[in-house]
Parts: sequence; C-alpha cells; structure tokens
Amino acid sequence: MNDQITQAVETLVAAVPDPARGLPDDIFYYISRTTPFINVDLLIQDERGRTLLAWRDDIHSGTGWHIPGGIIRFKETIASRIQQVALSEIGTPVEYDPEPLALNEMIHHDRDLRGHFISLLYRCRLDSAFIPKNAGLTPMDAGYLKWHEACPANMIAYHDVYRAYIRQP
Repeated sequence: MNDQITQAVETLVAAVPDPARGLPDDIFYYISRTTPFINVDLLIQDERGRTLLAWRDDIHSGTGWHIPGGIIRFKETIASRIQQVALSEIGTPVEYDPEPLALNEMIHHDRDLRGHFISLLYRCRLDSAFIPKNAGLTPMDAGYLKWHEACPANMIAYHDVYRAYIRQP
C-alpha cells in the first residue's frame, strides 16, 4: 500500500509543479475533503457606511449576497490574497486594516467537499465614488456587485456570521 501512495504522490507532484499558481479542480476538491482551508473575506465599506457585496449562485454556497473572499494559496501572503480577491472580484485594489476583524471556523456538516474553512474577515475601504463594473451582468448573475445601505435579508447562509458587521435595516 505504501508504494501505491508514494506513486500517487509522485504523480500529483508531477501534475502540479507550482501549487502557488492554483490546483486542478480534482486535486483541489480532494484536498478540500481532507483538510480545512484558510480564506480571507473582505468587508468592503465606504465612508458612508455602505457595504459592497457580490451576488453568488453556485453549488457550494447557494444563492444570495456574499462578502468577497478567497482561499489563500500555498506560500501566498495574506496581504497578497486580499488584493488578489479585490482585483478579481471587484476590479480594483482596496485599503484594509492589517489585523483581522474576526476569525470564524465554518464547518459544513452536511457535506465533505469544501466542508471546513478558517475564515479571516478583514475590514476594507473603498471610496464611495467607486462604481461597480457590472457590464453584461444582470442583478441575478454571479459576480454582480452592489453597494448596500443595510444588510440584505438574502445573504448566503454561511455568511450570516457577518451580519453583525453590516449596518442593519
């Protein structure tokens, strides 16, 4: 059995020579069934107290508004992941507080795939003049961005832990 495991590991190493660049889906999903992931979530607010949220609609998270976030890659700094999430999800860098606002362990007992996260919430700032780039998207398309004056009722379920950080209606 050890020879088979050694051979399997060698195959994986050959298939992913630079894990910092990301993993093929099959490998990512296997790892997500065997170990917790650490991710950063970006609580992006402007000077008026509005919160920038993105619409999500996928098999892993369900449908609703969510705080932009992303899994830290191998040998990637937290600072780098924060800015990569900002660039990929909202199209611009953000200012952020260096200390996390909250740390949450999110365990999804109903599934193994992507079932355990350690989430670091960072307070981020954007100027209120920022206009989300939603060209070609409708409000119900994944990735649609919107400033919210108050916490929407239809947040994705596992982001309910963040309601306390968003102005209430």
